[in-house]
Amino acid sequence: MSAVDNLCETPAVPGILPCMTDAVRQIADRVRERVRLDDAVGSGAAGGAAARVHVERIARDEVRRYTELALGGTVPLLADERAAEAEVIAAVSGLGPLQQYLDDPAVEEIWINQPHRVFVARDGKSELTPLVLTEGEVRDLVERMLADSGRRVDISQPFVDASLADGSRLHVVIPDVSRAWSVNIRKFSSRIRELQQLVALGSLSRQAAEFLRMSVLAGCNVLVAGATQSGKTTMLGALMSAARRTDRVITVEETFELDLAVRDVVAMQCRQPSLEGSGEITLRRLIKEALRMRPDRIVVGEVREAEALDLLLALNAGVPGACSIHANSARDALAKLSTLPLLAGRNIDAGFIVPTVAACIDLVVFCELDRGGTRYVSEILALSGAVNAGVIEASALFQRSGAELLPTGGHPAKLEKYRAAGFDPAIVLGRAEQW
Repeated sequence: MSAVDNLCETPAVPGILPCMTDAVRQIADRVRERVRLDDAVGSGAAGGAAARVHVERIARDEVRRYTELALGGTVPLLADERAAEAEVIAAVSGLGPLQQYLDDPAVEEIWINQPHRVFVARDGKSELTPLVLTEGEVRDLVERMLADSGRRVDISQPFVDASLADGSRLHVVIPDVSRAWSVNIRKFSSRIRELQQLVALGSLSRQAAEFLRMSVLAGCNVLVAGATQSGKTTMLGALMSAARRTDRVITVEETFELDLAVRDVVAMQCRQPSLEGSGEITLRRLIKEALRMRPDRIVVGEVREAEALDLLLALNAGVPGACSIHANSARDALAKLSTLPLLAGRNIDAGFIVPTVAACIDLVVFCELDRGGTRYVSEILALSGAVNAGVIEASALFQRSGAELLPTGGHPAKLEKYRAAGFDPAIVLGRAEQW
């Protein structure tokens, strides 16, 4: 059964750009025919990267063949052979009209509101593209994107989250939940993998980066908070790059996004239920399974619901970890993390959850995206471990003033983990002038 069930017929020439010339269309048809023949006789590539390389080789052959015919005057000359080859590869093995934006490193996100309303985000700012699709092309693109994910979208399951081969995150909503097929592709930037890269971009001060590195090495539990698109996933990855080389890291996500620069890492993602309603794997289940995998650290991509309880129980068991959460401020993040576990059942009491959050979480890193598209850390909180009148006590160690993230002069109250690792935060926090 296909990923898009009983909703459309695939177009005869799917994913073709409206501006594709007859010459390029002819070459693309030839490439498709050769790929089908190779698959029929068993000489084609099995799939994935190997299949793309196979298509690229055939596309080069067919462009060369067409050029030879053109030199003989049989067919018109190609204006740009390399551009034609890229267009053919995108149409046959890529994502057709969208491939140009997926290949553009400046594009952070792509979304389709309607076939004639395709947007991209560059540097945090949205742009309406000149691309115009048909409804059939949008459906075919979704089909292609879901083909290798094992996930589906249909009338009974009108939402889907999946990961693309390059690590981008896909989200699709179909009618009648939405007016038209709505598609979001969020590209994960693999360019930023370390804290020092965030320092170079101005998102983080060198002093704050060094403190965070020390905290990760000490085994502190870090909550990364912020609004959507504020850089939470990138910050999580950068934090984990500071972990010890020998650490075994287990990541748990709804769909794969994290790409950690870690030697020993196992990544797990949730699974949708089957057509029969069985086989679903939830975040709660994955967090429990992660504890059986000898983790030195657990990283949860994002907590939204009752899985917050399982995360707190894991952290309370002595396993260092990190996670992200949507929130309007660092303190709101603590309040939200204290509320979400209550969704796990009536027997869960705030009298247990709030002190557990205060004891388990060591730091909150709050990320922001300003109107100019700039992402930065605006605040770093340290929890004292105490609760006063139901409110978790926390003090700011760093706060942004203007364009700078400056130390407040405060120090973390919970020093046990730092001392056990042989670190003294005062060395980093004590003298701002040395930074």
